[in-house]
Amino acid sequence: MKLKEKILIEEFYGKKFKIRIIEPFDNKLAVITHYLHNKENGISKFYKNDAYKFVKQYLEIKFPDDKITNKVAEDVLQYMIFEVKNVPFLPPAKPKFKFIDLFAGIGGFRIAMQNLGGKCVFTSEWDKQAQITYKANFGEIPFGDITKPETKNYIPDNFDVLCAGFPCQAFSIAGRRCGFEDTRGTLFFDVAEIIKNKQPKAFFLENVKGLINHDKGKTLSIILNVLRNDLNYFVPEPKIINAKDFGVPQNRERIYIVGFRKDLNINEFKYPKPFDKQKTFAEIKEEKVPTTKYYLSTQYLQTLIKHKSRHESKGNGFGYEIIQDYQIANAIVVGGMGRERNLVVDKRITDFTPITKIKGEVNRKGLRRMTPREWARLQGFPDNFKIVVADSSAYKQFGNSVAVPAIQATAEIIIKLLNTK
Repeated sequence: MKLKEKILIEEFYGKKFKIRIIEPFDNKLAVITHYLHNKENGISKFYKNDAYKFVKQYLEIKFPDDKITNKVAEDVLQYMIFEVKNVPFLPPAKPKFKFIDLFAGIGGFRIAMQNLGGKCVFTSEWDKQAQITYKANFGEIPFGDITKPETKNYIPDNFDVLCAGFPCQAFSIAGRRCGFEDTRGTLFFDVAEIIKNKQPKAFFLENVKGLINHDKGKTLSIILNVLRNDLNYFVPEPKIINAKDFGVPQNRERIYIVGFRKDLNINEFKYPKPFDKQKTFAEIKEEKVPTTKYYLSTQYLQTLIKHKSRHESKGNGFGYEIIQDYQIANAIVVGGMGRERNLVVDKRITDFTPITKIKGEVNRKGLRRMTPREWARLQGFPDNFKIVVADSSAYKQFGNSVAVPAIQATAEIIIKLLNTK
């Protein structure tokens, strides 16, 4: 089969076909899965024609001697419904509101919004490994690069909330008025452009804490000016929210920015209050002893000890950290010492035989890295969330994700305000 996309098309029972979607994905497959997830609401019209067209294209390549009609394409799409709905996180049967999920990652925003009764009608995420995880859990393939007009063209009208954890970038402001046009070339510009064109009732943006001081505060100042003045939304002062206050044992601070269309006459917003009780690492620790591969080798442990000692002699606080069961984790991050700053002691190990190539032996102190499942729990992902990629990708995905409970606590207030209006 000569297709750039790896599509497995199997013939069975004569003229009935089943398409099983394999990675890598593209916008064609995003269109098809978005159509299937919205067949029972008015949003499907945004995807229907192209969904039929793309399925017919795949079938015509596989079965060049057959006449592929819309009826055949419809049969294939009907069978594909089982593929996209056999997943852990299906949308609510009777949605209370619609939202879109930009820079979606692995779906942290989506889980939170679905828990509140929301239906996701468009999602975008360019990272291929994240797309694989997203598809495994939601049965939907995200659209790719949101900066491209062909991707934006698939965003439907009349959704209620725009969600986005957009990356932080500096703007070019020399000699400019510091408004909408000054954000061109940045990913915030694409978010602002979508808000401008689609006019959702509300938006919910998440970013790193460093946005406050980014480019000496100019970046955040421009963002708020665009949202408030150029786009005409009520935007209360952003707030730093710490995940540890909302049911996960992780010291993770992020800035939240929310906004409401001014015609709704929402003029006040109070961010959620912290939960009464904080969790500790012991509450999310692996129930069984993890595989030996997560335990540090003696040689690597000595390397970490020397590295930390060198920095301590210079008065720096860099280096590995050990999180005790009664403590909360440091923020999980991608790269650098992300995993080493969240080492744990787990002396349940009994088999010290290495299962990967290491220098030295497995350490006898019980020091190990947290597992991807523990990182998932640190971000508030339920245990039925599927981890279907290699550990290196899983760490990256959870490290880049939002903390689901903190997002949900904030979104709940947004939705309540929208319901009153």
